Amino acid sequence: QVQLVESGGGLVQAGGSLRLSCAASGSTFTINAIGWYRQAPGKQRDLVATISSGGSTNYADAVKGRFTISRDNAENTVYLQMNSLRPEDTAVYYCYCNAGGAIYRGSYYRSFESWGQGTQVTVSS
Repeated sequence: QVQLVESGGGLVQAGGSLRLSCAASGSTFTINAIGWYRQAPGKQRDLVATISSGGSTNYADAVKGRFTISRDNAENTVYLQMNSLRPEDTAVYYCYCNAGGAIYRGSYYRSFESWGQGTQVTVSS
């Protein structure tokens, strides 16, 4: 399994920036893709951005050009740099990964998903 711990949330004014971090531990070599979802009050949890093991990135239309996802493989950490923040970006941000479903280091690992506990991002107008 993989454990995910987020950090870096907080309160920021509109137009400001924040950087979220997600530290992964456990069977990190089985991660296929890792990234961020967010959930605003009363709304469903939506994709923000993901990055694959090969480095391919995927962004929600709402954050393209403002958010950047990156990863430090040596530190098993993924980052979300959020610029030009808007009040509608206010949400709990969750780190997510999907992993397994293939042979890694000579052994088969079943597919699974992991979620972090979430970190609050609040953007004031």
